Amino acid sequence: MSKKAKTRKPVTAKTKGLITLCVMCVLTICLGVLSVNGIDKLPTNPLYRLLPWVPTDANNWPQSISLGLDLRGGVFVEYQAERPEDTDDNMFNYLITSAMDIMRTRLTEKGYPEATVTQLGADGIRVEIPDVHDPNAVLELIGKAANLEFRTPEDETFMTGKHVKRAYPTTNSDSSSLSQEYVVAFELNDEGTKLFAEKTKEYLNQKIGIYLDDEMIMNPTVNTPITEGKGIITGGFTQESANALAIQIQSGALPVHLTQQKVDTISATLGVDALQTSLMAAGIGILLVMLIMIIRYRLSGVVASWALVLYIIILFWFVAMLPGFQLTLPGIAGVILGIGMAVDANVVIFERFGEELALGRYTKAAARMGFKNAFSAILDANVTTLIAAIVLMVFGTGSVRGFANMLALSVVCSMFTAIVISRILLMNLINVIPDQPSLFSAKALKKEAQ
Repeated sequence: MSKKAKTRKPVTAKTKGLITLCVMCVLTICLGVLSVNGIDKLPTNPLYRLLPWVPTDANNWPQSISLGLDLRGGVFVEYQAERPEDTDDNMFNYLITSAMDIMRTRLTEKGYPEATVTQLGADGIRVEIPDVHDPNAVLELIGKAANLEFRTPEDETFMTGKHVKRAYPTTNSDSSSLSQEYVVAFELNDEGTKLFAEKTKEYLNQKIGIYLDDEMIMNPTVNTPITEGKGIITGGFTQESANALAIQIQSGALPVHLTQQKVDTISATLGVDALQTSLMAAGIGILLVMLIMIIRYRLSGVVASWALVLYIIILFWFVAMLPGFQLTLPGIAGVILGIGMAVDANVVIFERFGEELALGRYTKAAARMGFKNAFSAILDANVTTLIAAIVLMVFGTGSVRGFANMLALSVVCSMFTAIVISRILLMNLINVIPDQPSLFSAKALKKEAQ
């Protein structure tokens, strides 16, 4: 007599939905704990190998978010660049960019890696240095020229950075081979032209070293005498390496003359008080929004609140992970506006969902139709907001650009949580509680009462 083979019971939709919701709940809790305590609190850190840019310091994760000057306190300086004669727009933009790169390099080397240097309009530069309260020290640091030297093979300095008018990357085309390579072109002033002509004649086919703060950055061979104060440095450069070398040569002095327009110190106390007040107001507002959503949309409101929590966690993860993002007071306004966009998307979805339930559709079919009918409205609203944010990012400066950065990131995160996360949560919750439309929408309850 053979034993009957045991048949495995199929997993029901209710079981799948329950498992998915449990996994999402655990994931939300884990992400929330990590967002507060930091990744280093784990016994091991497997995420660091996959995502090495994720902050893993021993401090709490919120402290790894870069705070702007208005929240952290410090000094800001605004400059206006003087446009050299016979300089077109492209070259002037390059000189402005080179000056900004030199400033960033100097600030980083002097222990201010979180300082930001941004362009103001066509000819302005704004420098922000957090945690610094002595403007004179900053002005001396930015204005101080690096020690650039040109040395003979006998290690004799014959020319310094004051003799260099400008240096810039360009391409050197070879008409015979139709190939081109990146080179570094430089121009000297009158005194430098005379000195360089003498030394390149004297040391023809020999190497002349270029040193920055006693460190050799280049040791090119003199192929021909350079008598006109203009020359090129070859060496198989890429575009990036040619630009880096040009900046190093130019850093003997700033490539444009800068006039200080404004300098001011911002108190850290003001920033801390503003941050605490803003976060408290945001927290109260979010809790009230969640409460209203739950009262208005029942279980659908619970889904919206859950997705909103995930939105906030994901958003601040990106703020901490992505380079160049700083949290400022205008940035917090962008975050709160993004929360409004996320809630607005859920309102559109659940209103459409309720309308389909009122027409007598089954709960799952009504949910699918609700997301389908709401998608175009959500996409249009978010895309137009994203376009506005991009325009502000391109043309705005200072606090306006900080607001635009956070608004753009908030819109992307809110679309993901509203369209993807909310759908996953709602569909699985319907699988767990099927054929109970009145639990998901007040409109369905009115339909049943009729």
